Amino acid sequence: MLREFEPNTSADAVNGHPTGESEDTNLPVDADQHLPPHDSSDRPHPDSEATTGEGFRAILQNRNFLTLWVGQLFSQLADKVYLVLMIAIISTRFEAPGQTISGWVAAVMIAFTIPAVLFGALAGVFVDRWRKQPVLVLSNLLRGLLVILLPLGIWATLSWGTVAGLPVAFWLLLAVTFLTSTLTQFFAPAEQAMIPLIVEEGNLLSANSLYTTTMMASVIVGFAVGEPLLALADHLMSALGFADNGPAILVGLSYLLAGVCLMAMAPGKETLSQSKQISDLWRDIKDGLGYLGQQAQVRVAIIQLVLLSSVFAALAVLAVRLAEIIPAIKASQFGFLLAAGGLGLGLGAVMVGNFGLRFPKRYLSLGGALGMAICLVALAWTTQQLWASMACIAILGLCGALIGIPMQTLIQERTPEVMRGKVFGLQNNLINIALSLPLALASVIEARFGLSNVFIGLGVFVGLGGVVTWYIADTALR
Repeated sequence: MLREFEPNTSADAVNGHPTGESEDTNLPVDADQHLPPHDSSDRPHPDSEATTGEGFRAILQNRNFLTLWVGQLFSQLADKVYLVLMIAIISTRFEAPGQTISGWVAAVMIAFTIPAVLFGALAGVFVDRWRKQPVLVLSNLLRGLLVILLPLGIWATLSWGTVAGLPVAFWLLLAVTFLTSTLTQFFAPAEQAMIPLIVEEGNLLSANSLYTTTMMASVIVGFAVGEPLLALADHLMSALGFADNGPAILVGLSYLLAGVCLMAMAPGKETLSQSKQISDLWRDIKDGLGYLGQQAQVRVAIIQLVLLSSVFAALAVLAVRLAEIIPAIKASQFGFLLAAGGLGLGLGAVMVGNFGLRFPKRYLSLGGALGMAICLVALAWTTQQLWASMACIAILGLCGALIGIPMQTLIQERTPEVMRGKVFGLQNNLINIALSLPLALASVIEARFGLSNVFIGLGVFVGLGGVVTWYIADTALR
């Protein structure tokens, strides 16, 4: 059974202070009761500098949120460029002449994906038990150190021979990738759970317009700018005497800068989960699953975010083939197409952040899903036209913001503080799987059925998914 804390109706609790609570004191939890969809004690501490108001003005005056957002920028960029870095290291250190790189890259993708599948939900349980800021800071600092030290480790182990047919240095690269991805599983739910602690409920939609857009755009922009960014870093560091180490230093420094930025936050009091024993881990995971089973709107919101992530991941792969087909550009210039999607996401974020409160969230997501479906089908008929394709992708990004931002906000609003880590851990677990499958399968499916047919299939998939999930959410409200 799910556990619940009793709402505190005292004046202190209404103002965001659970009566008699210190920073790490836990509210009582009853194992035989169910969690409410929301509790007044979830509101931000007054010291969080959150202000009330609509649009971006309020959150731009919130120093804590701006600090979190800047940390997210550095961290998300490092996350996405990391995979590009691994490909660069493989091509220079391990790939033999005439040998395909796909096998090496597949091994790295597996090492990166396994922690998301195994530890996503588990990390969320620990995030509910620990204070969020130390988790955010340490996960970034440790990732930064691992990446910066990786070239030194590879250099030291290149002469160590092979194990199971693979160089020891490559096993080291896989181990660093595994550890980096594991730390990411702790960072992601802690970051999402931190937002409602430092932002007033009325401003959550605007805050998430920046957060979600940054997360989604990093998937697109990371693939587009990763290679030239690493090439620039390699050139600059070579001039300083760090030949072949510039890319790793750049990615590592990005993680370190994220950790340093997040040290400046002052989130105030937190309500932590009462569970402390290792034996409670499985029960806590079941609590998160049980909560999603009871809360139809939260469950539907996560499903929509998973669908959205799948589409953007597939688009990141299909854009290379689309650029190859369009006569006006080369395959290597696929970044122009992805940049159009990033621009659309940015415009959508501005729209939702300033005007989204005027509409029910489920209708925003329905409109976004139908808009994405139309754009994907339209792409099937514009594969020879550069500007038409870029326009479709830009509108696709805008519609994606209509889904991602309201749904992320809804999850934060309706999930009690002591459950957020578990819920966000499960959410990230599903999204990471959703990101990995299209990255691995999109090119294979495109080669089998053709680009236009894949776009049509994606459009039908998104449209039907949007209508079905809207119907379930609408029915739950009746």
